[in-house]
Amino acid sequence: MIVENLYETAQLNAPDTAVVLAGDYLNKLAGEKIERECKTKLEEGCKQLVVDFSQTEIINSIGISILLGVIDSAANTGAKVVFSELNEDSVELFETLGLTKHVTLV
Repeated sequence: MIVENLYETAQLNAPDTAVVLAGDYLNKLAGEKIERECKTKLEEGCKQLVVDFSQTEIINSIGISILLGVIDSAANTGAKVVFSELNEDSVELFETLGLTKHVTLV
């Protein structure tokens, strides 16, 4: 992931931060992989999960549902969730569904 903002770079390099790539199509299969990886990182003590959507073109309803589960799991451990590199359509979708109230967008 290429990040131009120094603050974001510092956060991404923090030892308690994990970056998980969402892939090009966030459906059930990809979502389950993201969920497993995020839960593993949370169990390891991660305090900030960054989900990188730089390659993501499409997110279906099951993918959204799985992301809600990730947000809930993170909240239960006191971790922060960051969605990065979203395209405009995904930002609009997340805003419409209210996900942006529970995550940080960068």
